[in-house]
Order: sequence, then structure tokens, then C-alpha cells
Amino acid sequence: MRRVIVALIAVVVVATPARAQDPTAQPPTPVIVTMGEAIVHRVPDVAYVTLAVEARARSPRDAQRQNADAMTAVQKRLADAGIPKDALRTLGYDIQQEFDIVENGRRVPRDFVARNSIHVTVDRIERTGEIIDASVQGGATSVSGVGFDLKNRDAAEREALRLAVADARARADAAAAGAGRSVDRILRIEEGGHASMPRPMAVMSRAAQAADTPVAPGLLEIRANVTLTVSMK
Repeated sequence: MRRVIVALIAVVVVATPARAQDPTAQPPTPVIVTMGEAIVHRVPDVAYVTLAVEARARSPRDAQRQNADAMTAVQKRLADAGIPKDALRTLGYDIQQEFDIVENGRRVPRDFVARNSIHVTVDRIERTGEIIDASVQGGATSVSGVGFDLKNRDAAEREALRLAVADARARADAAAAGAGRSVDRILRIEEGGHASMPRPMAVMSRAAQAADTPVAPGLLEIRANVTLTVSMK
């Protein structure tokens, strides 16, 4: 009989502190975390073209002078085509000497190469092919990095973000309904960033001087991703 009494007392002693820790404690609020994604398609309205001029000479001074003359001719051709000066931006300029590697790893010096590359903004996207032709005909030795974008990209990104949040909320509503409950309130929205899918063009050499270079900008895909956390009731 004494053992039974001791056991009962022990149970009471253990249970009482647990109840006394926080008598008003509520069970944790159930939450749902969903991912939302949206893609917005837009027709690009601005183009960007990267072009370069290279010149070779026996001395760095001659290479620099020849390159300067060639780039001046290219920029004049672009100006004649209606491209303003503020639409041109220098990306890089360098002069390097070329070498031939012969027997025993010995390097034999060759000509100096001067290279100047610029970034051209084309506001009238339908003229992109024409501007490429003009730059090549003016003396550009390479055209690369042709890309397309939106002048008002912020508006498209906000629209994609709005749709991504709506997608995440719809998923949260479906998940809550599946559990026989409903969404109570939004606790957190975390933006995952934006991404776009441009339509790049292949690099062109100076040999490709055919008129009316075809350019197909296609559509831009602007993506938005969010993580939504909601509580249920």
C-alpha cells in the first residue's frame, strides 16, 4: 500500500510544474508556405548592339592611330544613320602585342593589335539590322552581344510580381481547402527576384556585309518568383 501512495505523489509532482510553466499557452498557429511564379511576355522596344574595331600594325603607335581613324569612321557612319552621340558608350580599349609560339616554347613577337569596343543603343528597334549594316560598312570588324529590352522594364516586373503573388495565394487557398480549413492572414511575402529571357544573336564577322541584316527580336519573358507564408483558421 505504501508503494502505491508514493507513485501517485510522484505523478502529481511531475505534472504540476508543467502546468504551471505557462497556463495560458496556445497551440502553435498552423501555417502554409507556397511558391508562386509568373511569366509576363512583352514585345521589346529597344535594342543594344556591341561592336568593335581592331587594327594591326608593327608599332603600338601606328595600331592606335589606325584604330582611332577606323572608329571615327564607324561613329560618323552611325551619326549619319541617326544615332545620337549619347547613344554610344565605350566598353573597352586595349593594345596588345601578338606572339607566335615556336620550338622550345619561345615566343616570337608579331604585330600590335588595338581594339576599341562600343555599346550602341537603338531606340527604334525596327532599325537594328540597318544599324548593324551601317557599322560594318563603316569599318567595324565585329558585331556581337545584340540584345533587346524594354524601356519601361519596371512596369513589366511589377506586373510579373503581382501575378506571382496571386499564384502563390491561389496555391495557399487550395492547400488550406484540402485540409478543410481556410487562409486566415498573410504572414510573409518574400520576393525571389526577376529574370528575363532575351533573344541573343550570333556574332558577326566583317565578312558578313550583306545588306538588310535580318533581326528577329521575338518576345521577352520576364519571370517573377515569390514565397508566401500564411496562417490558417
